[in-house]
Amino acid sequence: MSTIDTLPPLRAVIAEHGLSAKKALGQNFLLDLNLTAKIARQAGDLSQCDVLEIGPGPGGLTRGLLAEGARKVLAVEKDARCLPALEQIAAAYPGRLEIVHGDALQLDPLAHLTPPIRIAANLPYNIGTELLVRWLTPAAWPPVWESLTLMFQREVADRIVAQPGSKAYGRLAILAQLRCDARIVMTLPPEAFTPPPKVASAVVHLTARAQPRFPADPAILSHVVATAFNQRRKMLRAALKPLSMDIEGLLVQAGIAPTERAEQIGLEDFCALARLLEAERRASSV
Repeated sequence: MSTIDTLPPLRAVIAEHGLSAKKALGQNFLLDLNLTAKIARQAGDLSQCDVLEIGPGPGGLTRGLLAEGARKVLAVEKDARCLPALEQIAAAYPGRLEIVHGDALQLDPLAHLTPPIRIAANLPYNIGTELLVRWLTPAAWPPVWESLTLMFQREVADRIVAQPGSKAYGRLAILAQLRCDARIVMTLPPEAFTPPPKVASAVVHLTARAQPRFPADPAILSHVVATAFNQRRKMLRAALKPLSMDIEGLLVQAGIAPTERAEQIGLEDFCALARLLEAERRASSV
C-alpha cells in the first residue's frame, strides 16, 4: 500500500522537503505506510481519543493515526525541516492535527490534549527510554494516558517485558510491569527504515492499570531496585547493605534468600521488601 490518503507517498515527501535522517536527532524514518497503519492499529480504537505523538518526522505514523480515526493528534517535532511536511498532513485532516515545534522533554501535553489520551510514537532512539520512564513515574496514578504504543530498539523492548532470570530483566521491567500490562506487538527488521539502523526494532503496547500490581511506595521501590541492579552481580545482602543495617533480616522477612541476585527477584518480592524498608524507616523516625 503506497498511500492511505490523498497525500503523496512518503519517499516523495522526503525528496520534496530534503528530509535526510539526522543521527544526532535519533532519526530513522519508517516509510512503508502499510507498517505505519499497522502500528496505529495497535493503539486500539482512537475515535474517542486524543493522541500524543513524539518525533513524527515526515509523518508516516501521523497519517496512520489520523487515517485510523484519531480524534486529534498532537505531533511534537524538534526538527524544523519536517514542519512543512506535517503542515501538509494538517491541511488534509482539518482540525485534527496540531503540530508543536519543540522538545518533547520540555512539553506539557495536557495544555494541548483532552482526555482520554493515548500515546503512540516511533520514538527517537536518543530520548525513548527517558520519555518512557517519565510516563511510567508520574506524581499521581492512574496517569493522564490510557495506553502507550511505542517503538524502541528491540533490546529496549525486551527489557520492558523481561521476566526474572533473564539478562534483560532489570529496573525498566519492574517500572513498566508494576503499573502496566506490557507486551511486544510487532517486530521490524532494520531494512524497514531509512536509513537502516544497526539493530531490529519492536513495538511495545503498555496499558495502564487502575492500581499497581502490588502495594509499595514508588520512590522507595525505585531506590531499592536501582540499588540492587547497580550491583547486579553481587548477592542482595551485599548490594542492598546501604539501605538498612538489618538488610539480611528484612530480605528473609520478605521471603527473599539473601544470597540471591537482583535478576532472580520478582516484582512482588521487591515490593514486599520496599514495604518492610518503609516500615523500618517509620519506626526509626518515631
